[in-house]
Amino acid sequence: MTFQQIATEDKQRSLAELRDVKTLFAARGWFAGTSGNLSVRVGDYSPEQFHFAITASGKDKSLQTPEDFLFVDQSGKPCESTGLKPSAETLIHCEIYRLTGCSAIFHTHSVFNNVISEWFWERRSVPVDGVELIKAFNIWEEEAHIDIPIVSNYADIPRIVPEITESLNPQIPGILLRKHGIYAWGANAFEAKRHLEAFEFLFEYVYRWELLKGRA
Repeated sequence: MTFQQIATEDKQRSLAELRDVKTLFAARGWFAGTSGNLSVRVGDYSPEQFHFAITASGKDKSLQTPEDFLFVDQSGKPCESTGLKPSAETLIHCEIYRLTGCSAIFHTHSVFNNVISEWFWERRSVPVDGVELIKAFNIWEEEAHIDIPIVSNYADIPRIVPEITESLNPQIPGILLRKHGIYAWGANAFEAKRHLEAFEFLFEYVYRWELLKGRA
């Protein structure tokens, strides 16, 4: 399916979902200094060909403007004539879509996810044991244990992509960039939002638990 074959209403729906999520996350302070990025896939999917709407680079995400989003293809190139630039991290979205076939990816920055990524950098993952919010990832075992992958945060984005390819765990719908932020994804925008909220809860839990144990 080419971009031109995707129904207009599907494109409009993806933009509406992005506007709603952007407004919600901005109110929570998760887009400090124009950071973060959001995307929603549109149309048919194959690992070799897909399209998605993504936040434009450098925009104040606390505002709503006609220049907030654009559509790109599986290589991160704009699908339409535009003066907008996709997020600098669009290639990360491309790789996550290619590997998972998901329908939405949300990336935010918070103090908790930054601190946790540094605390556990040497083991390359954040361990979480028996916390109820693990169930948000459809993991239902009692006292379940998960490890949330952490990858390097290079200024040269293409250098990050191979680490994501190597570290992504199909059971864990998220990956953490060191001292940067969390990428969370899902089968639709609602699920991606649920996953991201669960990750942020777990990061704060682990942070506070580590303090109680006298780590800091």
